[in-house]
Amino acid sequence: MAIRNVIIIGSGPAGYTAAIYTARAGLSPLMIAGYMSGGQLMMTTEIENFPGFPEAILGPDLMERMRQQADRFKTEIVNRDVTAVNLRRKPFQVTVEGVLHESHAVILATGASVKWMGLPNEKRLLGKGVSSCATCDGAFFRGKEICVVGGGDTALEEAIFLTKFASRVTVIHRRDQFRASKIMMDRARANPKISWKVNAVVSDVLGDSKVEGLRIRNVINGEQSDLKVEGVFVAIGHSPNTDLFKGHVALDDQGYIVTDRYGATSVPGVFAAGDVQDRFFRQAVTSAGSGCAAAIQVERYLETLAL
Repeated sequence: MAIRNVIIIGSGPAGYTAAIYTARAGLSPLMIAGYMSGGQLMMTTEIENFPGFPEAILGPDLMERMRQQADRFKTEIVNRDVTAVNLRRKPFQVTVEGVLHESHAVILATGASVKWMGLPNEKRLLGKGVSSCATCDGAFFRGKEICVVGGGDTALEEAIFLTKFASRVTVIHRRDQFRASKIMMDRARANPKISWKVNAVVSDVLGDSKVEGLRIRNVINGEQSDLKVEGVFVAIGHSPNTDLFKGHVALDDQGYIVTDRYGATSVPGVFAAGDVQDRFFRQAVTSAGSGCAAAIQVERYLETLAL
């Protein structure tokens, strides 16, 4: 079995960008894209903030273009899931459903998964008023009443950001105490376009073809009421997809891969890019940029091995 120069695990903007750069550098990358290739953008409708698309582009269409570009430079893409890795030895080992692959370098680009509320209509109306990214979708709600679900800094940051577009933003939180920092609470409380529903949870998302409202349950007395909104932004957190890598590379207290500014992990020769190591920005363009950085660092790392 030939040892690969580099294996890329994951196929969102970070993975595809890493594939494009390593392939153009003549490294013949192997990308393990997974059955659900394309990452979170496969669940996104119009993307207006990715450079180069002034008329906007659908998330799946953008991922398909990235895939075609990776194909153009002869990236070998496997649409199956990685079932095990061994990053404690060299060459590194990546197992894909019983098939073992070895490589001198690895790029981890498995992304992160949104924590959803777990409501059936939430998934059905995803992209039709249900969103997890204010930066991505806020501009679609100009002049509309919307809500944000969550009580941490991210939820309040999104609520404040959304007031640039929406006529009113209601923050819904299951407790009357917030996890958010004092400075974020002060900013949100001072914003006249933000209102509050505390000690409350969303029990249903209302609407047939688009979000028309929410059913809210008071957690203290159990009473239910309907809130008329046209959008709901879920901001209860993300989970990095790092279960495969526990014990192999250093993770932070939230499970994200720890890297330096260039994508290097705690293991020489293993790099990470995209949302799997970025809990702050989580944007397609920043993921693509980190995929580029990881790819260039792989090329430099391989040069030191004198293969």
